[in-house]
Amino acid sequence: MKNLRVLAVAAMLGLSPAVVAQQPETPLSYYLPAEISYNNNIPTPKDILGYNVGEWHASHDQLVMFMRQMAVVSDRISMVEYGRTHENRPLYLLTITSPENHQNIEQIKEQHRQLTDPEKSGSLRINDMPAVVWMGYSVHGNEPSGSNASLLAVYHLAAAQGPEIEKLLDETIILIDPSINPDGMNRFASWVNSHRSKNLVTDPNSAEFDEVWPRGRTNHYWFDLNRDWLPLQHPESQGRLAKFHEWKPNVLTDHHEMGTNATFFFQPGIPSRNNPLTPESNFKLTQKIGTYHAKALDKIGSFYYTEESYDDFYYGKGSTYPDVNGAVGILFEQASSRGHAQESVNGVLTFPFTIRNQFTTTLSTLEAAQAMREELLAHQRDFYKNALDEAKKAKTKAYVFGSEMDKARAYHLAEIIKQHQIEVYRPKESFKIDNVTYTPENAYIIPTGQPQHRLIEAMFEKRTTFQDSLFYDISAWTFPLAFDLEHAALSSRNFKSNQLGQKVDSLAFPAGEVVGGKSDYAYTFEWHGYYAPRALNQLMDRGINTRVATDKFSTADGKQYDYGTILIPVAGQHINADELHQVLQEVAQQNALQVYAMNTGFTPQGIKLGSPMMRSLEQPNIMMLMGDGVNSYDAGEAWHLMDERFGMRPVLIKTDDFNRASIDKYNVLVMAEGSYSNISKDKLRSWVQRGGTVIGMGGAAKWLADNGIGNITFKKVEPDTMAQKAYAEMADSEGAQVIGGAIFETKLDLTHPLAYGYTDEKLPIFRSNTLFMERSKSPYANPVMYTSEPLLAGYISKPNLQRVKNTAAVDVSAVGAGKVIAMPDNPNFRAFWYGTNKLFLNSIFFGQIISGNSARAEEAAH
Repeated sequence: MKNLRVLAVAAMLGLSPAVVAQQPETPLSYYLPAEISYNNNIPTPKDILGYNVGEWHASHDQLVMFMRQMAVVSDRISMVEYGRTHENRPLYLLTITSPENHQNIEQIKEQHRQLTDPEKSGSLRINDMPAVVWMGYSVHGNEPSGSNASLLAVYHLAAAQGPEIEKLLDETIILIDPSINPDGMNRFASWVNSHRSKNLVTDPNSAEFDEVWPRGRTNHYWFDLNRDWLPLQHPESQGRLAKFHEWKPNVLTDHHEMGTNATFFFQPGIPSRNNPLTPESNFKLTQKIGTYHAKALDKIGSFYYTEESYDDFYYGKGSTYPDVNGAVGILFEQASSRGHAQESVNGVLTFPFTIRNQFTTTLSTLEAAQAMREELLAHQRDFYKNALDEAKKAKTKAYVFGSEMDKARAYHLAEIIKQHQIEVYRPKESFKIDNVTYTPENAYIIPTGQPQHRLIEAMFEKRTTFQDSLFYDISAWTFPLAFDLEHAALSSRNFKSNQLGQKVDSLAFPAGEVVGGKSDYAYTFEWHGYYAPRALNQLMDRGINTRVATDKFSTADGKQYDYGTILIPVAGQHINADELHQVLQEVAQQNALQVYAMNTGFTPQGIKLGSPMMRSLEQPNIMMLMGDGVNSYDAGEAWHLMDERFGMRPVLIKTDDFNRASIDKYNVLVMAEGSYSNISKDKLRSWVQRGGTVIGMGGAAKWLADNGIGNITFKKVEPDTMAQKAYAEMADSEGAQVIGGAIFETKLDLTHPLAYGYTDEKLPIFRSNTLFMERSKSPYANPVMYTSEPLLAGYISKPNLQRVKNTAAVDVSAVGAGKVIAMPDNPNFRAFWYGTNKLFLNSIFFGQIISGNSARAEEAAH
């Protein structure tokens, strides 16, 4: 307590932070309940780490060291590794309960899972069952009070003595995930610890509180893992969700931080912003649990608020995903010290104080879960029973999706769905809906009459009406639209259970092959497959010459080849025909492609294989700007796509280094959402004029337009200054004009290189900004346009809906010998927008061949 008194006195007297003495130790007694005794045989955090909790920011390896030791010394704790991060750090889940429960843990786990099965849950005696509480700490690495509080939580649960703790452990299974984001945690801890002074500096201008880009919030690829509970694109999320469904917890806590000048928030959030698929009983339980938090925070004198901000709409967040799985998710937001101690409007905010609030609400959650155990168990049982009743009444009896041309995309959507414990089937036989034929080989069926009915609806619905016009996150995420797959909702009129074929117990990546054996002439593969760009890149990596068809053709056997077909000649390669055949067999298999052996270049229809319309391709040598001014989320999504998924090697160049970097060896520049005021526009323009391709997305496209690099024009959106409005309505009124994330319909020019591989001229696009790009004066420059009635799912205000109609989604302009490709939207959003990834990849591989009439017309038009 002494350190807090020193800081408080200094703040009251208006003393300079420089006079604040070296931080004294914060004893365990500052955090722990005074009325509880602790087992001296259990080591304290200081015994293991060498310092008191809150004195330093624990690094991930220190956190792991502590957790491993506690699992060794305590018979109340077991620990399993559930995954590895991109940086190969282990992810651990601790199970804490009584030794007796540990002896029967598999039986308890199975019984608890049965609670979510309406066929079995009715026979369970919930008054005898323990509640399951999951505690997740610091999904954002630079919100460290949660992970550091987990040290106290595990120590307390291991060492506390007395009948109260024994009863808690007997009636509760406590699951602790001490660090959901180890890579981000380590990045942040390294920064603040290396900038900590011996005598704590609390001035907000200190470098300690201003970590460098991309900061520690995100994972290795700069993704916000708190948005990945539904998409499941990262190993952290995939491993965590497997454990979630292994246990089906009743309560899940999600410990975060917010601005330094705030206090403490706990859910519920704003009632009108709950997802309508979440039952009202969930909100009431959250409210009741909140009374325990209020009482505990009152006891230690901490200020807080609830039901005034944040929401529970997007099910991809950690505090909201449980709500659609029969549990109660609870968000905690603690004002952040962003270091060890920082001045705020509430006085000097210390790191130990932030940890104490997180630990205090950890204990209040456990108290509530124990007291409300039967209510929570009954809620989960009833949630799944009611879900099945709703399914029986619902018009939609099943969803079907698939793709004849691209089995890989359909496979990846089925892969995600299965991880959510949703049953997936193949059709028993082919059937046709809305002129689309779905076959057992290319399609999947999801019957809605299963316990996960509400989650199925959440993933497939196309909602366009809402109770509230403000959203903390996105308002739409319809998965078949994100994957650009053929899909349909099946009613009782066109779906019967006997249409279900084989249940998909395990998924196998689609097969690829070389069709027609070895050729001494050439091979081809079409660009429809999702992994066709990866196949092309693999061939280029091996120095194999490739060409692309800029028009259609057919062969004597009647097979038609589309725009964007890749041609691999046998002659002129640095490897012989046998070696080339072997390489193509490997590439076809790895990328789910059909590669066709060609024995003649004389095609009966369309262009010949030696036509000048078969354009030679140069391997992209990619640079991507990162650093100050660049949106790390959008940049990370592009980096992840190129590196992790498609095997490319983009060179990441900091914006501060661009002006002095030698860039002539690169032929593609990726500019993600951001402001690029610190790079030389003259250097960039000159590079493009010499033949480079620049891809500008979101704010980068606007920056290119504002600096005259490319002929791009954006609409000017004038604010409404005429109407008099109430000051209290300002936040809601302005917030309603934000496009937080919705899905829109666009129309493709399927003959354009940027649309190669698409077979349907309608393409769903995700939009999360109010940048509206005007149609070009050139008739060839906009291969993707918003339609006249574009809204497919999500919220957009009426004025913005009018603004987006018939605007350009992509603009291509020639600048000298190079190209500027502008996209106001992000085609790589959160890594699960598989459907628009091809626009981005086509820009990389085919930007170089956009020439001839389109380029000349663009230059002439301007």
